[in-house]
Amino acid sequence: MAEQILRTEYSEEMQKSYLDYSMSVITARAVPDVRDGLKPVQRRLLYDMDNLHVHHDRKEMKSARICGDCMGRFHPHGDSSIYETMVVMSQSFKKSVPLVDGKGNFGSVEGDSAAAYRYTEAKLQRFTDEVFLKDIDKTVDFVQAYTNTEGEPVVLPVRVPNFLLNGSEGIAVGMTTSTPCHNLSELCDLCSAYVDNNDITIDEMLEIMPGPDFPTGGIIANKSDLKAIYETGAGKIKIRGKVDFVEGKKKEKDKLVVSEIPYTMIGMGIGKFMQDTADLVESKKLPDITDIGNASDSNGISIFLELKKDADPEKIKNILYKKTRLEDTFGVNMLAISDGRPEVMTLKGILNEWLKFQHQILERKYTALLEKEQDKREIQEGLITCYNILDLVIAVIRGAKNRKDAENCLTKGDTSGIRFKEPAFEEDAKQLRFTERQAKAILEMQLYKLIGLEILELQQNYKETIKAIREYTAIIKGKQRREELIKDNLKEIKDRYGYPRRTLIEDSREIVVEEEVQQDNPCVFVMDKFGYCKIVDKAVFDKNAETLTEENKYIVNTSTLGKVLIFTDTGDMHMLKMQLVPMKKAKEKGVAVDNITKYKAGEAEILFIASDMELKDKLLLFMTANANIKLVPSEEFETNNKLVAATKLDDDDRVVSIEAVSSIGANTVACWADNGFFIRFALDDVSIMKKNSRGVKAMKLGKGAKALGAKVIIDDPTVKNGSYMVHLNNLKIITRGGTGNKQRRE
Repeated sequence: MAEQILRTEYSEEMQKSYLDYSMSVITARAVPDVRDGLKPVQRRLLYDMDNLHVHHDRKEMKSARICGDCMGRFHPHGDSSIYETMVVMSQSFKKSVPLVDGKGNFGSVEGDSAAAYRYTEAKLQRFTDEVFLKDIDKTVDFVQAYTNTEGEPVVLPVRVPNFLLNGSEGIAVGMTTSTPCHNLSELCDLCSAYVDNNDITIDEMLEIMPGPDFPTGGIIANKSDLKAIYETGAGKIKIRGKVDFVEGKKKEKDKLVVSEIPYTMIGMGIGKFMQDTADLVESKKLPDITDIGNASDSNGISIFLELKKDADPEKIKNILYKKTRLEDTFGVNMLAISDGRPEVMTLKGILNEWLKFQHQILERKYTALLEKEQDKREIQEGLITCYNILDLVIAVIRGAKNRKDAENCLTKGDTSGIRFKEPAFEEDAKQLRFTERQAKAILEMQLYKLIGLEILELQQNYKETIKAIREYTAIIKGKQRREELIKDNLKEIKDRYGYPRRTLIEDSREIVVEEEVQQDNPCVFVMDKFGYCKIVDKAVFDKNAETLTEENKYIVNTSTLGKVLIFTDTGDMHMLKMQLVPMKKAKEKGVAVDNITKYKAGEAEILFIASDMELKDKLLLFMTANANIKLVPSEEFETNNKLVAATKLDDDDRVVSIEAVSSIGANTVACWADNGFFIRFALDDVSIMKKNSRGVKAMKLGKGAKALGAKVIIDDPTVKNGSYMVHLNNLKIITRGGTGNKQRRE
């Protein structure tokens, strides 16, 4: 075939291709169809399981076998997406009514993942067989699967609004869908009410189905917002976990027990909640909790919080709701595919599409049944007519040379190929006009059918067929009759599969946590060479000053509401709030600084440490190994972030010294390098800069030399150079940026 090159504008081709891709993701992968509430992968998996006959009354099949078959026949996007879909559809804590019956480890509400598909087995739930797949061959359209060897259903004939029942979540291109689960019993009642009155108001709907019903239970705290959500198809639902106070018996402590969690906390959210609670205890915001434990099992959630004596349970509950994910928000965006387009659906819009779909299902089902009964009637009428002229029919069959001659006589009255033993039958035979199907049935009829009782049974069956035809015709032509059937189906589903509501709906008051005003008392922060720190009351420190000074490397005067700033040679500043540091006695061990800051003891060297009140209105003098120097106002380091960059460094540079300076005045500063050179210049030659700057050159370094430090000269400071002490006060004052003078080194 000759090569064909098409020239096109690149931007136009990219735009067209991206739009095609976007619509494919939206309609064929991420967003469910409003009619059956299923995404393509879910629909294909259920249909494949139906094809494999893994029904509720059959034995389970290996999940790997099901996933492989589904991928090979219907879903070309990989086995992992198919298995994840199977897992989710089997989890009772994610779906109001699970559609798959899983055997083996299919994950847990605490976030444990399912076992690999080679270990687990699955089959369809009875609910799925009866509500999702029943009459699939009679009721929906089929299209060619991607293999072009067999068909797959466009939609499943689901008899309840599954889009509302089990909800959905999905991320497409430029849009998302997020629909909460609802209660099956309430949903059936709502659908019945909508069938009776298509003009039902949203208030009347909410009396029947007051709102979502999450599988994990919990509490919906903003009942008054639900009306607007159902009217627009979007909004936010505030959900809370259920917390009960359990009074301790005998020597046991009082407890708060979380028995139901918000739907959004499924998975790793439980562990996050426990960690957040522990952090609140550690930071003294929940000091009345003495222990946290998780006793959840297959019977349900049970997270317990042991309380101190005389603790206020209501206050603790409020703090948990405010500060943790025990109260969370579920974003609603009821986006679905309707008539081939993505659309945000209102509650009434969803019910309207569902009812329209139910009418289509029933029309198609009873049209198929009607055709079958009409075919049956044709045969029955032919056989009954045959019995009435049995002698004539036998004469035709006996006189025919072959089957074709007999068929021609029975259907067209053609007697040219028939030899009658009694000529009187010939004239009657010419009047025969059976249909081809009737003639075939007569010729294939077995002799025992000629028994009198068989004839009576045939006549009775014919009456039943006529009755069925009348009934099916009435259903197809009568909207009211179909609506009666729809309501009967809903009642049957509710009676068989209904269950009580799990989620409480109310208008809860807004949680207000009154923060206790903590006293800002003087204290001393101490940290040993191993990185263990604590704060000690000022009076306690004064009594044990000698011992604490010997045992600890860093000692900083601060207050219980203050901060300590830790500067390292990597140019980082770590901020540590004293509220996070435990108050200890003089001899008690502290907490590892790694656990309460982002500082890692083995990764950087601490050069300078001070409290925020010590640095107030001061300047910090930075000196780096590449001899960059600068002054930075302490206001630059006022932050609530645990970690900030204190200065800007080149890749081969590091900070070698940091010093707090009260004022510049007439002070001078001395700098020195590892080659023995020292320089002294006026402090006001050093620029005051932002923390994200590199600084200015303090001195010229010889080849391979590195600066070791800098110090503001007050009184008579000394620096050791080898074994010789250099008195910085004796250095000659020159211009910043020079080479300096080499001092004696012994």
